[in-house]
Amino acid sequence: MGACCAPSSPEGSRHETLPTRFSRITSGSSEGMRLISGGVFSMGTNATYGFAADGEGPAHDVAVNAFYIDTNCVTNESFNLFVNATGYKTDSEKYGWSFVFFGHLNSKQLDAGVRLVVQGSEWWYRIEGASWRHPEGAGTNIKQRWLHPVTHISWNDAQAYATWAGKRLPTEAEWEYAARGGLVQKRFPWGDELEPEGTHRMNVWQGDFPNHNTNADGFYGTAPAKSYKANAYGLYQMTGNVWEWCWDWFESGYYLKSSKENPLGPDTGTRRCMRGGSYLCHSSYCNRYRTDARSSNTPDSAASNIGFRCVRDVA
Repeated sequence: MGACCAPSSPEGSRHETLPTRFSRITSGSSEGMRLISGGVFSMGTNATYGFAADGEGPAHDVAVNAFYIDTNCVTNESFNLFVNATGYKTDSEKYGWSFVFFGHLNSKQLDAGVRLVVQGSEWWYRIEGASWRHPEGAGTNIKQRWLHPVTHISWNDAQAYATWAGKRLPTEAEWEYAARGGLVQKRFPWGDELEPEGTHRMNVWQGDFPNHNTNADGFYGTAPAKSYKANAYGLYQMTGNVWEWCWDWFESGYYLKSSKENPLGPDTGTRRCMRGGSYLCHSSYCNRYRTDARSSNTPDSAASNIGFRCVRDVA
């Protein structure tokens, strides 16, 4: 994984505890969602700008049924409603820590945190008390970030929220179909140019990663979930800002055997798929802020750049 991608929990004793059998959900509310008509699209890529180890290719035709998808990532405000209604504790809260990008920490937090020693991940610190409520650890809060994507969310947490909301997590195929916005084999939800006419269309790193971010796009950390222009399907920030969990187990060679209709991913695995990249992506290290890019993480892992959005099936 590239240096800007989210780190994985080193805790080998952690295991997924929620039911993992896929099921269609048709009874939940579609408020705040967009109806995406079903169809066939070219999934993946044959281009060489990506990462072969991620299994981004080959490009292959896939058919998906119609579905509803959240117009934006689940926000702190929405996740707070879920927690207030259920008393749910996220994995980070149960374990007592989460991963935070070092550029968001003060000197005291850096001294107290545990820096990862894996090459390409040394910008991540394990911070005690970091969670969705306290994104940079104890003493920090989300009072000014209610409309930002909720972060420090594991796959387990995202699944729990989706179940409560009468929704589910999108499959990789659904996510990519929605992200492309009807465009065929384009890198980004709006086309092939990163900054068309010099306009920033997503929240990613500008400058010299990981030490200097010019904030040219207006944000150093997360941006409000409805920042920037939506794609042709009316969906905000399908790339950049935060990684988004998908339903599927991850397997690098899956596209070689994927079903041509409504693929659900491998039957088993150790890592779940993530899509879209995050505010830490930069071309010099990780250009996974693309519609065809893939990444993955263990279901219990969480970090300050991982969030999600939900889908619902059409009755």
